[in-house]
Amino acid sequence: MKKGKIVAGVLAPHPPHLVYGENPEQNEPKSDGGWEALRWAYERCRRSVLSEAPDVLLVHSPHWQTIVGHHVLGLERFQGLSVDPIFPHLFRYHYDLRVDVELSQMIAEEGAHQGLTMKVMKNPNFRIDYGSITSLHLMNPAWNIPVVCISSNNSPYYFSNEVGQEQMIRLGQATKRAIERSGKRCVLLASNSLSHRHFTSEPDLPEDMSHEHIYHHGQYLWDMKVLELMREGRCQELLDILPEFIDMSAAEVKAGSLAWMLSALDVPTYPAEIHGYGTVIGTGNAVVEWKTQPGGAL
Repeated sequence: MKKGKIVAGVLAPHPPHLVYGENPEQNEPKSDGGWEALRWAYERCRRSVLSEAPDVLLVHSPHWQTIVGHHVLGLERFQGLSVDPIFPHLFRYHYDLRVDVELSQMIAEEGAHQGLTMKVMKNPNFRIDYGSITSLHLMNPAWNIPVVCISSNNSPYYFSNEVGQEQMIRLGQATKRAIERSGKRCVLLASNSLSHRHFTSEPDLPEDMSHEHIYHHGQYLWDMKVLELMREGRCQELLDILPEFIDMSAAEVKAGSLAWMLSALDVPTYPAEIHGYGTVIGTGNAVVEWKTQPGGAL
């Protein structure tokens, strides 16, 4: 069998506002637009990623939280209504997704070989989290590519940032080996924002962009530092400062999605493509692509 390959990794933030702003038929609430800088960044990234003809999209989401171990979806199809618990007036999304069960099971096997606790989710009534759905929709609104959804184990919260990121690095290595075994062309989606302190109230019209700005300047400076390291291909330095970045800006990367992806990409030393940066209710969000290169680790 041909060796599988990661063709791209994407920092794919999941504010539900971005789906709300696009008005897809699956989402019940309708908007007047909004957050165009980020939505257009996703459009540019989407064209680049889908041009690689991936067989599977893999997403790691902070909003599928698991206390014991790392979980993957294990049924071929999941359908239902996903509602954002904080923004139910913006996100009530009817989803119908196909899962690459074979690859999910391979990830579970490789994770177990790494000493991780793994679980294959086979509950047909399980509701898919809005973080996974948002990132997957914005990367492929046609939903014509099978997916793998991976949970975020709560080790960063129960132990420490360092322990949690180490777990996600091992999970990334297991994911890479599973992809190589599968023979498939895969895209990884790290579904998280950067800085994550946010406003506790919103304007009467949520898509009123005159109210949208970063929570505070310190948060912006941290986001720019992280993006600079990505642009310069200094991802090991980025992993090294993640614990401090998390503490100083309440960064959502704490849940491990970014560390998982960078580990699976063998910690890139080549520049990332920054498709765009913007804010949603004060949080810092960037759409960033690492397209694996000929002669590189993958």
